[in-house]
Amino acid sequence: MRGAATVVHADLDAFYASVEQRDAPELRGRPVIVGGGVVLAASYEAKARGVRTAMGGREARDLCPDAVVVPPRMEAYSAASRAVFAIFRDTTPLVEGLSIDEAFLEVGGLRRISGTPEQIAVRLRERVRAEVGLAISVGIARTKFLAKVASAVSKPDGLLVVEPEREQEFLLPLPVERLWGVGAVTAEKLHRLGIRTVGQLAELEAATAERLLGKATGAHLHALARLRDPRPVDTTRRRSSIGSQRALGSRPRPPEELDLILTQLVDRLARRLRDGDRVCRTVVLRLRYGDFAKATRSRTLRSPSDRTAVLLAIARGLLAGAQPEIAERGITLIGVSLSQLARADGLQPELPIDWDDGVRLDTVLDAVRDRFGAASVARAAQLGRDPGWSSPLLPEHE
Repeated sequence: MRGAATVVHADLDAFYASVEQRDAPELRGRPVIVGGGVVLAASYEAKARGVRTAMGGREARDLCPDAVVVPPRMEAYSAASRAVFAIFRDTTPLVEGLSIDEAFLEVGGLRRISGTPEQIAVRLRERVRAEVGLAISVGIARTKFLAKVASAVSKPDGLLVVEPEREQEFLLPLPVERLWGVGAVTAEKLHRLGIRTVGQLAELEAATAERLLGKATGAHLHALARLRDPRPVDTTRRRSSIGSQRALGSRPRPPEELDLILTQLVDRLARRLRDGDRVCRTVVLRLRYGDFAKATRSRTLRSPSDRTAVLLAIARGLLAGAQPEIAERGITLIGVSLSQLARADGLQPELPIDWDDGVRLDTVLDAVRDRFGAASVARAAQLGRDPGWSSPLLPEHE
């Protein structure tokens, strides 16, 4: 593992809401909520009042009745992301994007031409502010994990350097929720065991952590708690999966409405596969029930595909299997991921479903949209319906 703090994690602050405040000066300093039915993003002024991402719009307005609610503008967010990533790549060729608003940068080889990692980060933050008009928080550390934690601790609009000799002093007192991979369920399990800080988890033997949390999760979290993270900044890795999800709020959703939302998600993902000349082998359905418990269902195809008809049939089958649980517990989020991606390379896979009129229609829709654009034709069931919103993604590395 590297011996100096040369990994930079840069993360734009309250990204969607900050773009809205940048573009509409009258919103600056005011609580801003992006999205109406479900909160897609909230400014720090709204967060201070308890508003959180994926919260139902009604609950958010009850908490913050003076909030300004604005519709999402995905094209504006994508443009801002591209501008920021251009600055990243002008800073160093070693950039690993995590999402449209955050990335790792390796700056260890730039000392002679650009200065220390901290000096580089200061200039990067100044450029993002001056050229894009946004605040960005930066963490610098010896490992990717610590750099990401440092940027989170420095928010909003901060810069924090964790030198190697200060790593334990910095990390061990933090709550276990700061560990990369600790969600609400794992945190609750650790709390029941009396483990609330990273240091308490680090005190366990590795075998004990694996027994309590499961082999893979326990080993991963225990290694992070003991400051072991050998992963380098990876500039070549292509996505092994793509996904889209939609928060649904708390109101009941009939099966036909869920089917429409599922269709919208799969439509988007299938188009993205074809745009990237990719196919997938596995369809994953992700659900969050009304009690906020999460569930994942998946199916692997015999032959990889990029056809909407194929992927939608699989996703519908997975959703049908979950309907009894949804009816009993409710649903607050639905998502689809396509994994085991590979290049299409002219592959014409067999359809693992019956070639009926529905399949023929979807195949025609695919062809028309691929040639004339996504808005050229729509399903009748979607006319006049809320199309939902899907977070824009960075282009994949070729």
